[in-house]
Amino acid sequence: MSDTLRILGLESSCDDTAAAVVEDFDSKSKILSSVVIGQQELHSEYGGVVPEIAARAHAEMLDISCKRALTQGNSSLADIDAIAVTAGPGLIGGLLAGVMFAKGLAAGSGIRLMGINHLAGHALTARMTHGLEFPYLSLLVSGGHCQFLIVKSAIEFIRLGSTIDDAPGEAFDKSARLLNLGQPGGPAIEAASREGDPCRFRFPRPLLDRAGCNMSFSGLKTSLLRTRDRLMAENGLVGEQDVADICAAFQKAVSDVLTKKSYRAIAEFRDRIGKFPRHFAASGGVAANLEIRKSLKDCCQAMEIEFVAPPLQFCTDNAAMIAWAGAEEIRANKRADSKVRARPRWPLDEKSPPVAGFGKKGAKA
Repeated sequence: MSDTLRILGLESSCDDTAAAVVEDFDSKSKILSSVVIGQQELHSEYGGVVPEIAARAHAEMLDISCKRALTQGNSSLADIDAIAVTAGPGLIGGLLAGVMFAKGLAAGSGIRLMGINHLAGHALTARMTHGLEFPYLSLLVSGGHCQFLIVKSAIEFIRLGSTIDDAPGEAFDKSARLLNLGQPGGPAIEAASREGDPCRFRFPRPLLDRAGCNMSFSGLKTSLLRTRDRLMAENGLVGEQDVADICAAFQKAVSDVLTKKSYRAIAEFRDRIGKFPRHFAASGGVAANLEIRKSLKDCCQAMEIEFVAPPLQFCTDNAAMIAWAGAEEIRANKRADSKVRARPRWPLDEKSPPVAGFGKKGAKA
């Protein structure tokens, strides 16, 4: 195998159409291009992502994003060693658009195809941006997922705990809608919270009284709704300062849950691996929240563990992480698969029993 791999990555699992070209030279990354075409304007009037609209937009923009990524990366298809595409988990329409586009491109160009788990992309981002050595502890915290993972290799992950209901990003989005803030909810609540008092309202910290690393966030949303309704009943409105204080208290509650559970995940890593982790990596869209980053960093400093968080543009969905995961899997001798299929549910750790929802399409997490 050549010391250098150049991978074209494609991502379309939710509402961002992304393409990237990443070079892996002897397990050291070089991001040649990273193109992300968002759909926020298409979904803004509906208060959330509409799967059918997202799927159509992906189908229209995949070839455009791919061409831009190749051009910006000074590459042609002849320079590409493999195409890595997100095959799941995610919205089925977007996944199908990406997988079918990648299949056609791979078949027409004779390039090998790798189907990538979106969660693996997030979990391995810290290796792309910081060159971490295995094993390390990862907190994957995004709009649809929240998991503590031991990242043992590019193809071996051990889930220590997961949310049993809403992911934090989902809770942020739903709470922002309740407060008539913009979408996505995470940045909207973070912005409003800067002028707020996190101590004015006391929101619950679910599952902190229980052992283990599992988390719950749906009760936070319910508590926020009741607080909003109480203020409406008492004052006839929810003022700007009320909203700021609610957002600050809500964000603090999420941060506290993630931090307290991080201490437990660090201890469980030690029990499983036989030593404390050298690195703790946070990834996913919610890891872009600066208050949550600071709290997690303080936790790691207290435990004398190096905290790592990718640059903000690689926390949210992007194709560079998918391309890098493809390179990692090739290095780990995982075979290419021309029959890649879209999987709306695809647990990263398939050996552990599912934590959340198990339906006809398989385990959610």
